[in-house]
Formats: sequence, structure tokens, C-alpha cells
Amino acid sequence: MKTRKLGNDLEVSAIGLGCMGMSFAYDPLPDKNEMISLIHSAYEMGEKFFDTAEIYGPYTNEELVGEAVSSFRDKVVIATKFGFNIVNGKQAGTNSRPEHIRKVVEESLKRLKTDYIDLLYQHRVDPNVPIEDVAGTVKDLIKEGKVKYFGLSEAGVNTIRRAHAEQPVTALQSEYSLWWRHPEKELIPTLQELGIGLVPFSPLGKGYLTGSLNSSSTFSNKDFRSILPRFTTEALKANQAVVDLLAQIAKEKNATPAQIALAWLLAQKTWIAPIPGTTKLHRLKENIDSTDIELTTEDLTKIEIASSKITLTKDRYPDELERTTGL
Repeated sequence: MKTRKLGNDLEVSAIGLGCMGMSFAYDPLPDKNEMISLIHSAYEMGEKFFDTAEIYGPYTNEELVGEAVSSFRDKVVIATKFGFNIVNGKQAGTNSRPEHIRKVVEESLKRLKTDYIDLLYQHRVDPNVPIEDVAGTVKDLIKEGKVKYFGLSEAGVNTIRRAHAEQPVTALQSEYSLWWRHPEKELIPTLQELGIGLVPFSPLGKGYLTGSLNSSSTFSNKDFRSILPRFTTEALKANQAVVDLLAQIAKEKNATPAQIALAWLLAQKTWIAPIPGTTKLHRLKENIDSTDIELTTEDLTKIEIASSKITLTKDRYPDELERTTGL
């Protein structure tokens, strides 16, 4: 597996593994032991970058990841996140107060069966806590050896700059794909300037860019996509053009649409490391093999021209979830 560098010196596999769906958000949830086996397979195939969060479950995903990587803990990078109140097993608003961050870190360390967290993200910006206080708290945790690197998730440019001035930000996690290109406007230029890596979550559009969904696809009320505007029948049909584009390029490259979507991301910047999630071994291998696909300048130009003519409909999340969701 090829590697990439986030920030100044955090080396990760070019493709990481988003573990959220192994115990949260999608229906039906898979067997825990099968997911431990899948993480072992990912490691054996060269993936060394595993993403989780306390809110996934809540708590059960960190426990799963901790158990799965225990035999090779020092050879992988674990990323986890803080930033929410959790009440009766439900997300209950943001909370990045310094004392809360410390409490969450101690609990995450126990669940992950480790004495340090490689990359600690603020999951969502807390409007009630100055970002300098958040960065300063993580700075202290780094000095104590409990955390190695500081990250932000879905933060804006001003927040990133303020945090970075207090404690260098190693990575920003944000949704980014051919399905959601908003980061290209301001975020990516800012990250380039400051030397911060980008970790795209949902790089396959929550499954849409794989080509496995269409306007007839339905989702149970336990699948969080059932409430997302882009997964209505109308939107799925209207946005089919981007999947058709990927399928066309994939056919020329003897690849899959998902592989082209990931290869496109990897071709954007050398400091981008996407974290597609999966619960299936064949999808895991498919994602990893995307690192071997070379998109030429002509390929990228073709994708750019074609995608510029596609107007994707609907927002990512309902308005009430846009800034607070941990997904």
C-alpha cells in the first residue's frame, strides 16, 4: 500500500478505513466478529489508518476497533473524535469544553485498549467554546503523551486558522468527493497554505458513487440515508449522471466506478487520504486496489469537463443536521 503524509509528519496508508458503518448508522448492522476479521484483512492488505469516534454506537465502534487492532496497535494509526454530549445513547448537542475533552479522551483510551490516540479530531465545531481553548486542551494532551496529533472535522477556514495558531492542525476531516466538491472553494487552498492534510469521509457518496444504487433503491428507517435529501427517489434519479460518468471512465480503465471515484480523489493532492467505509471483504479489496489506478491528465480533464455540466440536486443533510451531525 502506498503511503501519504498528513501535516508535517503523520504517515498513513493512502486509503484508510472508515469503521463507522461496522456498528452504527447503516442497517442491518454486521456481526462484530466478522468486522474484527475484516479489520485484520485490511491490515494485512496494507491499510494502516483506521477511523472511529465515540459517537459511533455510541461507544461500540471504538471498542470494536480497539479489540481488532490490539495485536498490531503500534503499527497503525487510530483516529477518533470528541465533541458531543451523549445522553441515553443519543447525540445531544456539541460539547468541547476542556474538561469534557479530557473525560472523553480517558474513556476513549480505555475502549481503544491503548495509552495514546494517534489523531484526535474535534468532531464538530462547538459554537459555545472558543477554538483556542479546544486547541489548547489538545496541546496539553499531546504534551502528556495521550495524543499525538490534532485534527478538526467539518471546520471552516477561520476556525482552522485560529486553531492552527494555537496548536498545529495535522488533518482536516471533511466530506469530499465528486458528489460533494464544496471544499474546493476555500478549504483546500487554505489547507495547502498551512500544510494540513485532508481526510475525506464519504468519498463514495455514502454508497452512491459505487453505482450500486438507483432511483428504485429504498432504505429502512434504521439506515440514516433514509432522512438525507440526496437519497430521495427524485434526487437519486436526478444525480445519476455523475455515476454514469464514473462508469464510463471505469470501463475504459477496466475498473469499477468506486475505484475511479477514489482514484480521482487521490489525484487531487498528494496530501489527501480518503477513508471509505465498508463491511464487505470484496469492497475492501476494491477500494485498496484503487491506489493502483493512474488517471492521466486527459482523464482528469475529461472528468472535470463532464462533471462541470452536472448539477447535483439537494443538500447533504436536512437543515437541522447540517452543522451538528456526527456522520
